[in-house]
Amino acid sequence: MPSSPQPAPSVTVIGLGPMGQAMAAAYLDRGYDVTLWNRTRSRADALVERGAVFADSAEKALLANELVILSLTDFDAMYAILEPAKAALAGRTVVNLSSDTPEKARAGARWVTELGGTHLTGGVLVPPPLIGTADASTFYSGPREAYDKHRPALEVITGKSDYRGEDQGLAALMYQLNMVIFWPSMIAYWQAVAMAAAHGITAAEIAPYATENFAGMGHFIDFYAPRIDAGNHAGDVDRASMGLASMEHVVHTAADAGVDTAFPDAVHDVFRRVVEAGHGADSFSRAVELMAKK
Repeated sequence: MPSSPQPAPSVTVIGLGPMGQAMAAAYLDRGYDVTLWNRTRSRADALVERGAVFADSAEKALLANELVILSLTDFDAMYAILEPAKAALAGRTVVNLSSDTPEKARAGARWVTELGGTHLTGGVLVPPPLIGTADASTFYSGPREAYDKHRPALEVITGKSDYRGEDQGLAALMYQLNMVIFWPSMIAYWQAVAMAAAHGITAAEIAPYATENFAGMGHFIDFYAPRIDAGNHAGDVDRASMGLASMEHVVHTAADAGVDTAFPDAVHDVFRRVVEAGHGADSFSRAVELMAKK
């Protein structure tokens, strides 16, 4: 006698900004039954055409499936949406992929847990176009049992998942550590684009050099990480005084072109403080110690 077909796996996605839409689409691509909810109903239209179901309320979206993916601006948005539906959190596993601080992640996890749900904090490391791809990665933290149970579903979102432990704040922390690298790096590139444009050079023209510059950063990170961990800031390879002089040249070049200098001024100020603290002959990695002090 033939066996009965297994029901399709199912998931609820709440929050349909570009990231939430990409996640819901990835689940549909993998044959999941997908329930959606979003304040703006029209954002679900294309997904509903593909077979997703739009719930009439956040409460019904929660009740539709045990696994619930949140893709919201922050944890305040979670409270605003789920507070009126909190009775439906019991028995749900809420995977909160909203960005926020480690402390807010811990508080949000306690709130969900006190209402009978299970909370996993997540931090996605790729933009929406890369959701569903094998090499993309997401940090997770929270109950190990819940992570293990839902790992196959989580790896639909990104092919790689990096579990950081039971502490709900750790995934948020790891995500923020990556953001503190990403956003200033991109602002540095915008600064270069603005300075190039002031001289009639296009963004496309400098793009290959910027890409090469970013690609080479791995060498510096690999070189400095063990030295910093060992407390070695010897000026045998670089000196903070040289970095200060270099950033002065950057600031003046921007100013001479009539370009805003706020960003290079901020970087220059870090070098200045390192040198004024008496570490001009040391590596500019001394800035780590300066930044660690409140």
